[in-house]
Order: sequence, then structure tokens, then C-alpha cells
Amino acid sequence: MTSTVHRTCPLCEAVCGLTLTLDEGGHVTSVRGDGDDPFSKGFICPKGASLGRLDEDPDRLRKPLIREGDLWREAGWDEAFAAVKQGLDRVVERHGRQSVAIYLGNPSAHTMAGALYGAPLIKALGTRNIFSASTADQMPKHVASGLMFGHPLAIPVPDLDRTGYLLMLGANPLESNGSLCTAPDFPGRLKALRARGGRLVVVDPRRTRTAALADEHVFVRPGTDAYLLFGLVHTLFAEDLVRLSHQVNGLDEVREAAKHFPPDVVAHRTGVPAEVIVRLARELAGADRAAVYARIGTCTAEFGTLAQWLVDVLNVLTGNLDRPGGAMFPKPATELGGRRRPYTVGRWKSRVRGLPEANGELPVATLADEIETPGDGQIRMLLTVAGNPVLSAPHGARLDSAFAELDFMVCVDPYLNETTRHAHVILPPPRVLQSGHYDFALLGFAVRNYTRYSPPSLPLDGQPSEAEILSRLTMIASGLEGDLDEFVIGQMLAKAVDTPGSGVEGRDVAELRAALDGESGPERRLDLMLKLGPYGEWAGHGDLSLRKLLDNPHGLDLGPLEPRLPEVLKTASGLIELAPPQLIEDVERLRGRLDEEPPEIVLIGRRHLRSNNSWLHNVGPLVGGSNTCTLQINPADVARLGLGGEAVVRSAKGELTVPLEPTDTIMPGVVSLPHGWGHAGSTQSVAAEHAGVNANALTDETAVDVPSGNAVFNGVPVTISTTAVIISH
Repeated sequence: MTSTVHRTCPLCEAVCGLTLTLDEGGHVTSVRGDGDDPFSKGFICPKGASLGRLDEDPDRLRKPLIREGDLWREAGWDEAFAAVKQGLDRVVERHGRQSVAIYLGNPSAHTMAGALYGAPLIKALGTRNIFSASTADQMPKHVASGLMFGHPLAIPVPDLDRTGYLLMLGANPLESNGSLCTAPDFPGRLKALRARGGRLVVVDPRRTRTAALADEHVFVRPGTDAYLLFGLVHTLFAEDLVRLSHQVNGLDEVREAAKHFPPDVVAHRTGVPAEVIVRLARELAGADRAAVYARIGTCTAEFGTLAQWLVDVLNVLTGNLDRPGGAMFPKPATELGGRRRPYTVGRWKSRVRGLPEANGELPVATLADEIETPGDGQIRMLLTVAGNPVLSAPHGARLDSAFAELDFMVCVDPYLNETTRHAHVILPPPRVLQSGHYDFALLGFAVRNYTRYSPPSLPLDGQPSEAEILSRLTMIASGLEGDLDEFVIGQMLAKAVDTPGSGVEGRDVAELRAALDGESGPERRLDLMLKLGPYGEWAGHGDLSLRKLLDNPHGLDLGPLEPRLPEVLKTASGLIELAPPQLIEDVERLRGRLDEEPPEIVLIGRRHLRSNNSWLHNVGPLVGGSNTCTLQINPADVARLGLGGEAVVRSAKGELTVPLEPTDTIMPGVVSLPHGWGHAGSTQSVAAEHAGVNANALTDETAVDVPSGNAVFNGVPVTISTTAVIISH
């Protein structure tokens, strides 16, 4: 007998609804797009279609592993947690709390447990050595938004369904499905934009699938997006095209900074003709409804924060911020009110290189420094949650060696992989279908307000949930006993009843706690956040609750994005800070590089539709075909360098021998390797058969975007040869 369940796909940022058919043994027999989901409307990609294969991956760990020397053995959960406590206590007793570090990987943003338990776990560890995939991906956007709008999560997204002009830089949503812009069926939304007479312009060093769909594709040299964007800003001022619709601080400072980047000057640095820059600025200013959107290609560059800042400077200067069809702020169902202190960075710095924290994190680019360098505060223990930094962080080979020197390492991960092989204890979370799912983070970037909860589809069968694993680690680290969820719920309710205008102001905490629904701690916490949120039954603005989501398994449409800037702004001035001093200061660094000749050849990354970093390479249907680890290179460079079927690629940090994929879709002087490969010797059988090479053997951990500390993965200087003799410089 079969059963049907409805779930949100957790494999990328598009939050598509899926309809799964399960046989009587709980095995997935089919996966379809959920046609009744009001947001995704039946859209599905190859990743979602393979969810069943991922869920039942035979290489997935089912029980904890404890390493003794070079040998692994399965252990019971109590024994594994006891080993964690013993190892943590030993390190803290000898070296103190600052000798402990935590790394949160990309999949943490795709689970309820990752969203709900990361912060309590960090607090319990009591360390400032906090690292995550954010500084290998998106920290420039958080820093720019925090400095401009007062909150690092106040990130405007393009109102895709109503815009008439979209300028997109360094993003390839036809492969990535969108990023910091949650939009199921991104391809369909872009096609609809063009069908209604709108215009799509894509700026990218590659003619990606997204660029091929666009009205216009503009090649740009990797890492020069900030120069191009400044050229657009310069044109707006020079031609009196600025149209402000909000009060701002710093307009004169931006005008003065832009004077140094006229189109005819930045054209040489970017490779974009001056007349194209001027025309794009005029089109952007003249469009009735327009938005600028930039993503990972611009974030993972030397001037990533300046680029992300200038994106929203353009949205502000053209009058398109916080208006329908422009760049708008989503209103997620679990958003809780309350002001916080004005945003700042650099509250502390890393011990070895003095890199500033951002969002409470240190750059992952300095993690190896902190492990290898002796002295007070040297990292002796590392806890990773759903991360594989050996493949995803810069100069991964150095991290691989550094991890081997740790006194103690614990990994919460379903696989024995390139990173977790160094652990002393591995704690595997349960299967996807055994876990409830709610996208706390991703719905905050949705192009339409929407909410959906997926309860567990299968029982745990005695295994702890991921929430229970992280909760128990938190209690071990804190030295306390009790129910973490009840503690957090009590704190949240106490704050809510003391907050004027909260909707539950002055009410009895015990009465409110008794009214919460849910079969588990995460569900009860979700119910509380929904009820207190902007659509919640306790907030006085709606009737949203966990019960309502359970009664509506396909999700609920909460309406189009609406202007809401006054309530979003958290700056001390209450205005948009158009010229944050930290960024104006970094403009001088940008000016200093303006006249430099670009390297002859630079390396950039690449996204695949059937992959997501390193964690989907063990699913047979998702590897092979176009999802391969090749070096894309322009045929003119192949001929000029006399290359054959493969080449040796060298950087300041390492070298790789890689199969070549000649294609005119990439501009001359640029080569591209996909991110997340390098599985030689892996215990993951499918991944080992399609090992590829680790692009981060070439990236440089000493190169970071200064304001945010984000690693630089795009625009890495390389040389290419057929033999040991270097042909290009």
C-alpha cells in the first residue's frame, strides 16, 4: 500500500514543493512537483527529483562513529555523547574555552535544527572562534546591508514578478535556482519578465544558461564588478538621472566617490566598453520598474562588499528601492519585531591575522592560521555541523593538514568525507524524510511572501533527531541539564509579554506556553514564532499558527511584497546610510587598483544545476553529463597556449591537472572550475567514481574582501601549461 506526502525540497534555496509517493516500507517510489503549492506551482529540478535517492543513500551513516587511531567503529549514542563530553572537557580544562572552534556548513541553512540550535550551541561553547560557509559565500551582502539598513538580514530582493528591467551580475539562477533570492521556477519567472515586455541584462564572464536567456549578455573581467557599478553610479550623477524616493545620509559622499570612476576609465579595467556602461545606466534610470541583483560571482571577489553596496546604491539612486517591481524587503512569517543595536563589524579580531569579525563570525580563510599557530587561544578542538571545509574553503589542502593536528574533532554529518575523516566522533543526523522542515532563513529572501511546514514523513526508529543531537551537544557544552527547547520557549515568551505592542503584552507566560502546539521541541518553537510573527494569531494581524500550516500541507500564499522600509530600517539615524564610513574608506583601496593591468589568466568558479557544493556528488542520477569537473577555457586560449585534452593549472597555492572543456561561452583570459569536487579516495562510492579535483587547491586563503573577510574565489591568477614548463604568466 502506498502513501503520499508533501514536502518542501531542502536541497537549494528555491524551496520548491514536492509530492512524494512512498511504498509500505517507506521507500520513495516517485517524486513530482507539487502543483498545489502556491509558490512553486509544480516546478521541480533534477535535485528535487532525486530526493529519494539522496534520502536512502547506502553510504549515509546510520550510527555514530568513534575513531581509535586509524580505525573507525560504530558506537551507541550514549557512548558517542560521552566521548564528546570527555574530549571537550579535556581540551577546555587544559587550554580554555577559546581553544574551541565551531564551523557551520551550508546545509545548516536548509534544516530546522541548523536554524534553531546553532545560536544556543555557539553560546554554550563560549568561544569567539566561530566560522561558517557564510564567509565563503555571502558575507559581503550581509555587511553591506547591515551598514546601509542597520541589520545584516535586511536584504532587498528583486520583485521578479513585477519588475520591467532586471540587471543581474555574477548570478546564474538557471543553474543555482537562485541565491539570497528565493524564487522557485526562477527560469519561468525570467521568461515571464521578458514576455511582458521587460528587459533582462546579465553581466558575467561566462555566457551561462541565464545569460543565454537574457536580452543582453555583457562579458566582464572577473573581480571588476565594483568598477562597473561605480561607472553606472557616475553616469547617474553626471547626467542628472538620480531620482531619490527615500531620505538618505551620505548622498554627497557617494557622488564624490563616484567621480573617480567615469565609464571611460573603468572600461579598461572591466573590459566593458564605456558606451555600454553609459547605456545601461540610462536604461536602468529610464525603466518604469527596475532592480539590480548580484550574487556569488560578485561576493566571492576582492571587492565583494563594495559591489554589494553599489548594487543597492543603484537601487536607491534610481528610486527603485522598496517599491513594487524594484528591490523589496520580504516579510517572513517567523520574523519577530524589536530593535537591535545599530550594526557594526570588527567587535573583535582573529588572533593571528587580526581579521575583523562580521555577524559574530571570523573569516573561514583564517581557520588554518588559528589551528596551526601556537600560543594562547590556539584552536585545539573543532566542531563542524554539516560542513566540508576541506573542499569548500580556500586552500583546502592546508586545512586538510591542519585538521589532522587537532587534539579533538567532532562532526555532525551524515557522511564520512574529506573533512569528517579527521574527526574523533561523527554524529549522523537522520534521513531527510525523518525530519520536519521549515525554511526559517530562506523565506526571509522570498520574492513573494509565503510559508509552508513539512512534518516528518517517516518515524525516527530510535535514532535521535538532528534537533536532539544539537540540543544534547549544547547541554554538554554548557554543563547544564534540562530541556533546551523549554528554556528557549520560556525566554521568548517572557520577552514577548514584556514588549509593548507585541500582541501578548502583559499576558500570563504559563497560559501562553500551554497553548502551544507541536509534537516536538522544534515544532513548538515554530508554533510560537508563527503566532508571534507578523501574520500570527497572537500578533493581532492574522491567524497563522503551526496548526494552520499542518492543515494546509501545500503551503500558504501571504501575498506580494509590499513597501516596508520604515519598519525594516534599524540604523541609528533612522535613514538609509548611503555612504557608510567603512565602505567609503575601502573605495580608496579600489581606486588604488584601478590602473593595474589584469592578470593574463584568472580562475572563476561555476555552478551546476544537478549539484550543490560538495554534498550531492554521491547521488548517481546527479553526476555525469554536464555535471562534471572540467576546466572551461576559451578556444582562443587553447590555441594560443598549444593545449591538448588536459592541462596543468597552477596558482600561488597549488596545482591541478584537469580535463579541458573548450567553449566560446567563456571570455578569453578566464578559465572556470566547478566548486566542491575532489573526492579521490572517498568512502562515498559514487563520489569516488566521479572524484574530480578540488578547485580550492588553487585558491589563496590570504586573499579576502577587506570589509567582510569573505574568501576570494573569483579572479584567482593562474598559469596554464601542458607540461611542467609554464607557458603563460
